[in-house]
Parts: sequence; structure tokens; C-alpha cells
Amino acid sequence: MDSPFDSEETDTPFSPPPQPAQPVRLSTSTFSAIPQSAVPAIDFRASLNDEQYAAVTAEPGPLLVLAGAGSGKTRTLTYRVAYLLSKGVRPGEILLLTFTNKAAKEMLHRVNDLTGVEPNRFWGGTFHSIGHRALRMFGEDIGLPKNFTILDADEAESLLKQTVDAESKGFFKDKTNPKPGPLFNVISLSRNTQLPIGDTIEKYFPQYKDIAYLIPPFAVAYEKKKREQNVCDYDDLLEYWLRLLQKSPSVTQYFSERFRHILVDEYQDTNTVQAQIVDCIATHHRVMAVGDDAQCIYSWRGADFENIATFMDRHPGTAIHRIETNYRSTPEILNFANRILDAQPHRRAELAKELRAARGHGMRPQVVQTMDDREQADFVIRRIRCLVDEDGVSPSEIAVLYRSHFVAMEMQLALSRAGMPYHITSGVKFFERQHIKDIVAFVRFVYNPADELAWQRIACLLPKVGEKSAQKIHAVAREHAALMRQDLIAVLETDDVKTKVPKGALDDWPSFCASLSEVAETMRAAPPAKAFDMAVNGWYGDYLRGAFADYIDRLEELKALVGFASRYETMQDLLAQIVLLNGETSDRQVDPDAEAIKLTTVHQAKGLEYDVVFVIGVADGYFPGRRAIEDGDVEEERRLFYVASTRAKNELYLCYPKVATRAGPGGMLLEPSRFLKEIDASLYDILKPPRRSYW
Repeated sequence: MDSPFDSEETDTPFSPPPQPAQPVRLSTSTFSAIPQSAVPAIDFRASLNDEQYAAVTAEPGPLLVLAGAGSGKTRTLTYRVAYLLSKGVRPGEILLLTFTNKAAKEMLHRVNDLTGVEPNRFWGGTFHSIGHRALRMFGEDIGLPKNFTILDADEAESLLKQTVDAESKGFFKDKTNPKPGPLFNVISLSRNTQLPIGDTIEKYFPQYKDIAYLIPPFAVAYEKKKREQNVCDYDDLLEYWLRLLQKSPSVTQYFSERFRHILVDEYQDTNTVQAQIVDCIATHHRVMAVGDDAQCIYSWRGADFENIATFMDRHPGTAIHRIETNYRSTPEILNFANRILDAQPHRRAELAKELRAARGHGMRPQVVQTMDDREQADFVIRRIRCLVDEDGVSPSEIAVLYRSHFVAMEMQLALSRAGMPYHITSGVKFFERQHIKDIVAFVRFVYNPADELAWQRIACLLPKVGEKSAQKIHAVAREHAALMRQDLIAVLETDDVKTKVPKGALDDWPSFCASLSEVAETMRAAPPAKAFDMAVNGWYGDYLRGAFADYIDRLEELKALVGFASRYETMQDLLAQIVLLNGETSDRQVDPDAEAIKLTTVHQAKGLEYDVVFVIGVADGYFPGRRAIEDGDVEEERRLFYVASTRAKNELYLCYPKVATRAGPGGMLLEPSRFLKEIDASLYDILKPPRRSYW
């Protein structure tokens, strides 16, 4: 998508009158000079291992530091800053770019502990925060007034909604179209990856492919609206910073000469815009990019694997430093993890790493096949009991990792039944997730139309229907059903009831009522799972498509719920069990500081470590996911599996069910993950747990 600054028009608020170009005057007074003698003497050789020392003391120039999992990446960056200071580099001549303010603060405080140099003497922070500073200084060079304000996420979505309503009043009335939040996600990802919106939708949001042609004009109108109001959203801080560097050579020169040394943390997570910003500033090529290509797992947030893979092409003469000594895991776990990467089809030799353990030997990873997900959860519970009761492992040092939320449903239920405290660090518990509660309420209402709370939850999903209007509709429907001696659902489409339906909901009302009737008819003639499946594939399925950008993942979770429903023969038993299970998982409030088992997606576990790790659902279709397999692109999934395996310090268990119960009665046979099949069997043990007995 073109930037608003491509226009030659001069009558907009962002376009100042043409002025002769003025060179930026560089002044050394802006640099905070620090005498070399003021930095305490540090014995870098004694403080670092050979690999870290080589990277820390490398000659200035393009440096790519491939820091493997558990190898001391943060230590290397911290000591590099300290080393530069010890060589007389001023704090103001160092730019440290990170992905979280927390990471920047942690590193600069460590530098302070080492050298005594206060953090506020550096330019260090996230790409967005540094971009904001740059735009405040020089934004007028691209027509951005100094007094621009920044929209938070809610404000940006609100402005986008106003823009779309002005362009197409009926767009948001169609429930299958993305709501403002998901629509903003589509446009944002397109901007951060510099992919056309159509390509972005095809790759990441296929549920919107039929309306892809409608969205580019919305994006253009949204940009124009921001310009008129002199506001920026979060993505503008990157886009406009890059535009500033590309359009104003004097500004680029200023930053290049000011920041003699640029350090980038987690470089593998940079998106296209961020990588170009670094390249623009680092015209001197004195840039140290620290990262791990094997841990590039955020393409769905815009991270581009090619940035780290092609760094040496964009910065000729790059010196590559590998930090391969791992202080976290046993040799057996690392031998297994190293081989995960061997099967990459197009791996660049320059990026190859071989993690080596600094620790002594331990047990080999254990591959565990169970009959289904219930037996998988049973195995994990029994093994955890043994670890805690017999081996003295703290519950907080045990993690259960999974690729997708739906894989963890049975695990959550099993832990709750066993009375084991656990934290979910990657979201809310399964039965508390919004779409799960929605579909359960939908079916609950059909089963018991007098259930007003269930009715309110689903009715309020309709446009312009609030709690009071939902109550009025239900009251009228109840009275009319009693008068006509009919079922309440059967009278919802009568004129007497429709008079209470807000105008904004009338377009959805027929399909909403039809879906309720279909579920009711199915419920009378078929098992409970069929009724749930009908609900998922009816009106609510269309609503889900527009309401959530991660529609595909949420649909998988609803299918898991359908599989769970297949265990029950009556709707009464199923709904009662869901309520009881929800109570079991919700009422058990765990003190955040208490020792508890961690349940989390692999994405959320990146950067963390545990004594014992269980990776569940290690089967094709689960890990790698079905969509990745169908698209023929499983390489990011492979890296994700590598990240999962390298979280474990002492013990690693890779579990998978033989039968996918979420597929319904009879289940679906599963194969172990292709990532397991690619690894030599001598690097792991196959463990066959005894059926329903304790260790």
C-alpha cells in the first residue's frame, strides 16, 4: 500500500509549503561524552566464554551473532555495550533496538551495574519508541507536524470503523465481514510486511478472500483520515520513520553519524519495515544483529525469516559469530534438538549451528504414544505426580506445551480433576474462552428456552442488541409462545416478536432464528455432538468469521468441543458436565506466586525454561498444524518444534494420541509428527505407559 507521503499534493495539513532543503547540522555537543577512564575495568576474558568473548570484542563492522537457545544472548549484548564504552565510545553513539521496553531496560540496567553509566544516557528501546523520538525531531521533513498525537489500539479501531462506515455503510452489517478489530489486523499486517492486502489475506486471513477487493480502498481512506486529524497509529511510527529516512538524506546522515554502533536484539523477529530502518541508518555497516534463525516463529505477526537469512547479503563483509554453548539443557536434549533442524530443505550453511551442552548427561527425550487425548492427559498427570512426590521437582518447574489451544482442553480438565494447581500463561482456560462460552450458550438456550442468561449472551451478539433489548425480546417471545401454545423458538420470527428487535439486527434475524430452529430439530433426532456441530456451522459460524482475525484457530477449538460432546449420549448429561467442568477449572484460583504447573502455547514459552517439559499433541495435523501441511509450508512449524524442545533443562516428553477424539465418534487415526519421524530413533526412547495405573 502506498504511503500518504507519496502524494505530490500540497493542500493537506501534512504538507508544509515547499522550502529549500537544509542540511542537518551535526553537533558533537549532542553526544554525551564519557572519559574512557570513567568506565570500571572489566575482565572481559574471565567473564565470558570463548564464543561470547569473540562476539563482544569483535572489530566494528557488520556482525551477525547467531545466539542459540540458552547460550547467553543477553549477556553477550550487555557486555558488547560495556566493551564499546571501555573503548571510549560515548553512550549517545550507541543505539540499542529491542522488541520490548522491558528487554531494553534490563540490558541497560545490567550495563549500569557493569560500568556505572546510567541507562538514560543511551538511546535504547523498542523500534516504535525510537521511531517516535525520531519523528518528533524530524517529522516535519515529511510533512508530519510536531504536535501529532498517537492513537491507542481502541482509538485506531474506532477511527477505522468511522472511515469504513463513511465509505460503505453496509460493510459491517454483514456478519461474515471482518469487524473493525480483525479488519485493522489485516491492514496492519499488510503494512508491516509490505505485502499487498490481497496477498496478506490469501496467506493469513483466507476467510476474507471473497471480499479482499473491498479492503484496499478502506486502507487508503483510513490513511487520509489520519492525515486530516494529525494523528498516528502504532504502525505509523515505523512506516513514517522509514519514510523519513528514505525521503530525507540529511536525516539519514544525521542518524548514521550520530549512532556509530547499532545493536539489534532478537533480529530474527524483525519485520520488513524494521529491517529496512536498520539498513538505512547503518550506512556505515557498524551494526550487530543478534538473533537465532532457528527461533523465527512469528510470521503471523509480520516477522520475516529472510531478514536474518539475507543479512550478510545486504551488509557485505559480515562477520558471523556463533554462540553455541548451551547452559540450559542436557546433551541428550540438545542432540535431539539439533537434529530437528537438519531436515530443513533450504538451510543456508552460513546459519548452521550445533548447540553444545555445558552440563552433564541426563536421560534421553521420551516419545510417548497414547490411545487418545484423555490417556495422554492421564500419562502427564501420573508422571507429574512422580516428579513432584518422588523426585522433588517443583510444580513451577514443570511445563506442558502445545501448538494450539484446542490440544490442551483435556489436559486442563485432567489437572482440575486431579486437584493440581496450574497457570495458563497463554490465555484463559478452555471453557472460559469467548467463542466456547458463546456456542455453549447457544445450545443451552435451544435445550432450555427459559434460560434467560443463555439467551442474553447469544442475542447480544447481534448488531445493536444490548442486555435490555434482549430481555424485552425474550419476554415478548415467552408471552407469545404461551398464548400460541408453541415452542418459544418457533415464535421468534413472528411479527409480534420482531417488533422488539432493534432495526440494526433485523438483517441477521432470519438466519439467527433459522439456526436456532435447525439446532433444535437436530437435538430432537441426533446425539448431542450433532447439535453442537450444527450450531458451529450455522449462524454462529458466520459470526465467528467476522468477529475474530484468528477465526481458523477458534474454529479448530470449536471442533474440539464437538469431539468432546461425542462422549455423551444425552444433552442433559453433556450440558451438566460442561457446567461442572467449567466450575472445576474456573473456581480453582491459583495464587500467581504459588508453585503451579505451567500450561502454555509454544509461542508464549519462547525465552523461558523449565526443568521438565511435556509437549503434547506431537502428531501430524496438530504439530505441524493441518493448515501448514495443506499449504506445503511447515518450516516455521519445524522451528516452533525446535523452540519447544529447547525449553527443557532435564527431561523432555513428546506425547501424541493415536486417535483424535475431537473428530467425533470413532475418532480419527493420527500419525506421529513428521518432525519426530525425521529424527534418528537412537536419540530418544519410546515409552509405553501402562493403562490407567500409577507409576
